Amino acid sequence: MASFLPNLRRSLSRLLIVLSAFAVLVIGTPAQAASWDAETLTVPADAEGSPVTFTEQQVKAGRKVFNTSCGTCHAGGITKTNHNVGLDPETLALATPARDNVAALVDYLQDPTSYDGEYSIADLHPSMRSRDLYPAMRDLTDEDLRLMSAYILVAPKVLGQEWGGGKIYF
Repeated sequence: MASFLPNLRRSLSRLLIVLSAFAVLVIGTPAQAASWDAETLTVPADAEGSPVTFTEQQVKAGRKVFNTSCGTCHAGGITKTNHNVGLDPETLALATPARDNVAALVDYLQDPTSYDGEYSIADLHPSMRSRDLYPAMRDLTDEDLRLMSAYILVAPKVLGQEWGGGKIYF
């Protein structure tokens, strides 16, 4: 009986992860059918604002990686563990350093810091630095991180306020 409860809890936790990812895919898919023009697919590549344009296929690949690796805690661009810090453009821009470009998001995914940039949170947030603790990060490449960052930056252009809208939309 003592080993039954931890096994049940682990099984329920895995089921919740799968259901969350499935819900994000089902709910997110119709909205993704919106305009995929060059303006929508162009995002800042770096802190200087140099533009980079991704293809629709790249953004969709980034969405798949995001939903698999990050969707459990960041479904729809929110942060379930802290609703005050989402993945919407305003919140990303106000972080220190600003995380509103591809290079900065990749940097964060490699070695995350607190919102004010004061200290590392690699032990608390999945990252490449702590991939031994977070299985979802183990097989990700730099290109996966880049595509995931593209999705994070393109999603608000497609979904509008629903991306990062938190409790309002969920």
